Amino acid sequence: MLCASPVTAQEVTITSAQGNLTLTGRIAGFDGTYLDIESPYGPLSVIYADVTCDGAACPDPLTWIPHLRLSGEPRLASLLLPALFEGYAREAGLTLAQSDAGDGELSLLMSDATQVTVLRISLRSSKSAEAFADLLTYDADVALTFREPLPAERTRAAEVGITLPGPAGGSIVLGGEALVPIVSPLNPMRTADPAKLIGAFTGRITDWTDMGQSAAPMTLHLGPDGDGQADAFLAMLPGTPSARIIRHADAEALASAVAADPAALGITALNAAGVAQAVGLRDACGLTAAPVLRGIKTHDYPLTTPAFAFIRSERQPAIVGEFLAWLRSPSAQLIVRRAGLADQGVVPITLDDQGERFAHAITIAGRDTSLRDLQGMVAMMHARVRVSLTFRFANGSTTLDAASAANLRLLAHDIRNGVYAGREVLLIGFSDGEGPAMENRDLSVARALAIESALLTLLGDLPDDVRIGTTGFGEALPIGCDDTPWGRQMNRRVEVWVGD
Repeated sequence: MLCASPVTAQEVTITSAQGNLTLTGRIAGFDGTYLDIESPYGPLSVIYADVTCDGAACPDPLTWIPHLRLSGEPRLASLLLPALFEGYAREAGLTLAQSDAGDGELSLLMSDATQVTVLRISLRSSKSAEAFADLLTYDADVALTFREPLPAERTRAAEVGITLPGPAGGSIVLGGEALVPIVSPLNPMRTADPAKLIGAFTGRITDWTDMGQSAAPMTLHLGPDGDGQADAFLAMLPGTPSARIIRHADAEALASAVAADPAALGITALNAAGVAQAVGLRDACGLTAAPVLRGIKTHDYPLTTPAFAFIRSERQPAIVGEFLAWLRSPSAQLIVRRAGLADQGVVPITLDDQGERFAHAITIAGRDTSLRDLQGMVAMMHARVRVSLTFRFANGSTTLDAASAANLRLLAHDIRNGVYAGREVLLIGFSDGEGPAMENRDLSVARALAIESALLTLLGDLPDDVRIGTTGFGEALPIGCDDTPWGRQMNRRVEVWVGD
């Protein structure tokens, strides 16, 4: 939602044209047509022209300038978004002026060729937890985070009559970043078993002997409380985080502390490893997950943290809607890459690029996966190219996570805009290895069909020159070991393969 002026924290009174409705409260947002005002049941939307408004915060439609307020992770609020606004202004023939408003807040003014301000932007650097709190108190219109809302945050939102954006809509994935385990350069470990990494951070492993190293009590390190990426990692743990985790004020302090302690084990963003040694992931099945661009784009790397923009209202002034649409453009994706994140651009992944995972599929195939099954799967894929859009689900369900829901909207957008004209889009489902093989195969097909149904719902009408197909191969092509929730989550997926 977009607010009209800096004084919207003040109360106003609105009265209906007939005078039978009067409501006093803060303005929660205004998009030029609809006014949102706080009520005991959450924001109440009214057509502004149909009511009278009394109070200093009442917007004047003749002088109103859209004001977009964003709050969130410093890397997003102070680095990525200013660069994106600048890129958009340049392509739209607008100018952008930036100033420091103090207290970690940037102020941006976007103006047209006649120097008339067309959009005011406030960017506040905060932690993810604070960004979601700002949405609930109407102090921000967009939360910039490296994680989805936690269950407690959704509960708090429901208590005040607000539904936080989620997989169904209201969220945009700006990019992605990998988290990596880090150790001291004096520690010889260079790969970590995900099962043992989970054991360490849930308190089941406390000594380095369990990690195959010399005996020493292990110290655990993470970023500050409320940090989106640290919270995202903790949310991935299948159990209660260890009470022994040492929290640091920022990524630099975390990396320095880990580098100085041969017994330390930390988790941080790949680009923030600093003087510490980044460690790869290699599970008990011999599958290696590397934090490379392809693995981050497909979320085949289990410690991928998407960068989200959660938008409180779907109603947007035209200029904000145009900016949000521009975020899909190649120019915007280039800016995302320059900021050190994996962009959302869809890239092809040829069969030749996937030799290792096919070799592992043959090596670790269960007794219920025959050579004939694998040959049929490879033959189907041989005539097609995988693209980086991938969809993942909760255990035993067809419910998408927020990043996958964003991928679904992106796929629908590309189909609608002719990217796959004259092509077949094949949705191939896979499962983890838990449970009977035939049931897993049926579930993998059901997941592919669920993606097809959701895609057709978004599209309305499928273009005549695009074909969509579905199939499923169950547990035939694992990309993670089923001994951890991370591995099972990687395996429960629908891939997109494109052919002629």
